[in-house]
Amino acid sequence: MQARLDFTKASPAALQAVLGLENFVVNESGLDRHLIHLLKLRASQINGCAYCVDMHSKEARHSGLSEQWINLVSVWRESPVFDERERAVLEWTEALTNVADSGAPSEAYEPLKDHFTEKEIMDLTVAISLINVWNRLAVGFRSQHPIDEVRKAS
Repeated sequence: MQARLDFTKASPAALQAVLGLENFVVNESGLDRHLIHLLKLRASQINGCAYCVDMHSKEARHSGLSEQWINLVSVWRESPVFDERERAVLEWTEALTNVADSGAPSEAYEPLKDHFTEKEIMDLTVAISLINVWNRLAVGFRSQHPIDEVRKAS
């Protein structure tokens, strides 16, 4: 697969707008970093964004999250690794990432209220929306993730 265009250069003003939102989510929202890693990784998996899955897996690992925790994000419903707070974020992430099909049902929204303030719910929703923007840029323009090493089966 070949990249269609380098979106980081095609429209600097658009990129700056997205980066401004990224700065808010990561540095100003006050959201727990591990929850940001969680929602970025799960939305990227759903959207089939190899670039973002690669990047967010590495970032989560670098932040000290366990390999098991990272590996089980895609099957979170089947694993006891995730607590109720994380499960609420994962459910909301899936509902919003698949909003055309899900309609963002109350069953996905209501559990958030047990763990988060209205401000935090808004900020989580903005964070989920933002990773979906990044995913659409990377998938749409066929951004290629770096290849760290190639392993051959022996």
